[in-house]
Amino acid sequence: MIAEPAGCWLSRFLFERLLALIYLIAFLCAANQFVPLLGKDGLLPAPYFVRRMRFRASPSLFFFAPTDRAFRIAAWAGVALSCFAAAGYSEKYGVLVSAAVWASLWVLYLSFVNVGQTFYAFGWESILLETGFFTIFAGGGATAPSAVLCWIWRWVLFRVMFGAGLIKLRGDSCWRELTCLDYYFETQPIPNPLSWHFHWLPSWVHRAGVLFNHFVELVVPFAYFAPQPVSAAAGLITIAFQFTLILSGNLSWLNWLTVTLAVSTLDDRWLSWIPVTPPSLHPAYAAHRAAIYALAVMVAVLSVRPVANMLSRHQLMNYAFNRFHLVNTYGAFGGITRTRYEIVIEGAEDPDPGPATQWREYEFKGKPGDPARLPPQIAPYHLRLDWLMWFAAMGSAYEHPWLINLAAKLLEGDRHIVKLLKKNPFPERPPRFVRGLYYEYRFTTPPERKRTGLWWHRNLVGLYLPPASLEAVRPDLEPASE
Repeated sequence: MIAEPAGCWLSRFLFERLLALIYLIAFLCAANQFVPLLGKDGLLPAPYFVRRMRFRASPSLFFFAPTDRAFRIAAWAGVALSCFAAAGYSEKYGVLVSAAVWASLWVLYLSFVNVGQTFYAFGWESILLETGFFTIFAGGGATAPSAVLCWIWRWVLFRVMFGAGLIKLRGDSCWRELTCLDYYFETQPIPNPLSWHFHWLPSWVHRAGVLFNHFVELVVPFAYFAPQPVSAAAGLITIAFQFTLILSGNLSWLNWLTVTLAVSTLDDRWLSWIPVTPPSLHPAYAAHRAAIYALAVMVAVLSVRPVANMLSRHQLMNYAFNRFHLVNTYGAFGGITRTRYEIVIEGAEDPDPGPATQWREYEFKGKPGDPARLPPQIAPYHLRLDWLMWFAAMGSAYEHPWLINLAAKLLEGDRHIVKLLKKNPFPERPPRFVRGLYYEYRFTTPPERKRTGLWWHRNLVGLYLPPASLEAVRPDLEPASE
């Protein structure tokens, strides 16, 4: 990063460690959740997916070994490599070792994403893969940081932020009317412990927050490419904005990954508090420089379609234009739901359910259920099943094959699926029937909260999934994907 007067070695040092920690979280999610959700007996079995999909269309190591054992080995290998990178060993041993570690992380995670179907169809998967791929070219700890690579990281940050700003202006009218925050904190996918408090801030604060959002996403990104200290100021504003999002909700590692990208706007003057002394640096070797220049040409060519998308009136919100998830288009919350609906799954031991049947509720780890339960802090960990339950509440059960499979797994008492839940109301033996109720949820008002102690108020809307036994659901369990 020759153009930066105070140097950017500390910036790269912090960037790589933050990125390695995000990879660590992503692989821990895979280690804990991939087999229950996408294993051989999962809700959307990946082995069936690879039989129907061509390798060229969705390249993944799991085309060669689509087994639960391979899924687990790959996940824990990713965990180990992430720890290796986070501890600084990847850069300690030079350019080749660093490149090999970051390339291995990218290949392993690409393998999960490309067979992960709807459970891995989140924008931050592509952001992580794109950022991780570019970091392959970062070099060793003693290699002078590359200005070209710095601009490439900032270009990712620009597309993340500016794309999000454009999709909001073109999307829901509440972003133009400055009212979206009147709903967002209550209806976001998984609220956190502070979401209730943010929801009840004065209306003028919500409107000021929308204006600040537009400023940070539509104006500030152009300053990422300005000289210092303007680019650093833009990065710090972005980081401050991301921390308001971190405090107000559970958006997986999206905000932390954006913070990581924003670190690329800082030079070492802003990071002098880090108690590390840079080593004696040498310029990148000729082959390394050539690889970075080739990367820059590739990014420029692949950027044509994302730029055209950002300029289009029919902008796509999150879309990967190639199977390697490189140089994608991004955006978030182009639409805001006004009312929160939740699917509450219940089970019963009664072999012939009737009006007198006692139904017991399954509690999920993240999504709202028990109205008395304080919304938990989950992020940056990603509860994939909980997120999909939020999406499922926007349609019918039969639009989501995995949800029918979930009902069957609960009827079977599947131990892997049960581990993904917070509370299993049938610890001894599985229920005879399950059903899904459809509720409208809203945050209690401050007086209601004081009087009842509840965080949520819920009203039953109707039946989402009719009572079903294992015998009734099993015929619907043909391997399915979305």
